[in-house]
Amino acid sequence: MEQFKNNVKKRIDILGKEISWMLAEHADTAVGEVSVKQLLGGMRGLTALVCNTSFVDPYRGLFISDYAIPEFADKLPEEVFYLLCAGKFPSETELAELQEEFSFRAELPEYLWTFIRQLPHHLHPMTMFSLCILALEGQSVFKQRYEAGELTKSEYWELMLEDALNLVAKLPVIAAAIYRIHLLREEPIDYRPSLDWGANLANMLGVNPELSFAELVRLYMVLHCDHEGGNVSAFTSRVVNSALSNLYYATSAGLNGLAGPLHGLANQVCLKFIRAIHERFGESPSTDQLDDFVKEELKAGRVIPGYGHAVLRVTDPRFTAFMEFGNRHCPNSPYLQTVKKLYYVVPTILKAYKAGKVANPYPNVDAISGTLLYHYGITHFDFYTVMFGISRTFGFCAQSIIALGLNQPIIRPKSVTNNWLKEFLKSKNAPSETEE
Repeated sequence: MEQFKNNVKKRIDILGKEISWMLAEHADTAVGEVSVKQLLGGMRGLTALVCNTSFVDPYRGLFISDYAIPEFADKLPEEVFYLLCAGKFPSETELAELQEEFSFRAELPEYLWTFIRQLPHHLHPMTMFSLCILALEGQSVFKQRYEAGELTKSEYWELMLEDALNLVAKLPVIAAAIYRIHLLREEPIDYRPSLDWGANLANMLGVNPELSFAELVRLYMVLHCDHEGGNVSAFTSRVVNSALSNLYYATSAGLNGLAGPLHGLANQVCLKFIRAIHERFGESPSTDQLDDFVKEELKAGRVIPGYGHAVLRVTDPRFTAFMEFGNRHCPNSPYLQTVKKLYYVVPTILKAYKAGKVANPYPNVDAISGTLLYHYGITHFDFYTVMFGISRTFGFCAQSIIALGLNQPIIRPKSVTNNWLKEFLKSKNAPSETEE
């Protein structure tokens, strides 16, 4: 793994030099202003972080390093993990070395198998997944070396990378065990060193033998791996790790944020929406029926799941990549057909909704991802967020490795009270709450 570490080190050195120059020449340069709307609206749209693993262009979608989705959608998850960390794709030799490392590190300790089996069946799979990550915390190499007093700051990132390799290698085994033991009530399937990381996850789930299912799992892992640093899960994970809480703590924290219905739970909400349509109109609803259904939902004060995005202002390229996959491998799926019809109907309705105040009327990745998982036999909706979490852990790990390599400080933004804000607005001669 020395070449992998060397490539990560090169990237950190380049980024570090850029940061040193910016701080030396432009430390007091203002990047932007904070509006009251941003302050009170969850910091939406506020530029306040630096994330060097990925960025989202409002009109072109997700970029990993400098690569757009069409340039990495057909890559293996291992290649994209390498890209997130090192800023470059691995060579054939480097890829083979990383795959060998993952295979070597994939085995779970016996106590974790006991822990998984003893978890109550009624727990949400995401709760189980987060607990299993926490249960591995005692194996953190970073923690062990830090507590022994053996680490210097310059070594933090290397130990974080070591923990990341151990954690990422085990993710498919943990997730598949949860799925089979607690949702299918069946025995786990053994890890196969001859398979790549994504194919192993597909095989260990044991729900579909088709080669295209493994292709879907790989694509799912690649498209969900990272999405800037400001989304709930990535930001939560990074904040926790900035306190030098090890990667197991940070990953569990990020997963807990991902579990919310406004974030990673959204994919199953979208599929339930489609199922509600099918229950009412059958599996081949007309566009007129969908038009009526969507308008009824809006009139009732409900949102249309899978449409809109905090950053994007166009159709999510991840949605497009999944649609292309569906057109190749399951074009006759009634669920996919409904997704297509909704894509035809919903944006037009949303554009006219509330006098055009909807910022983005187009579908995001959640509008389709659950549909494809369901087609291939993953019918337990609660597991969809775990699939998202497996992938997003790639980004948690890479962001922490790079941040510690750059000696970024603990994240601690300043907060203010309503009284402070009112006094500030008075000083700016803004109308008070009692003025007409």
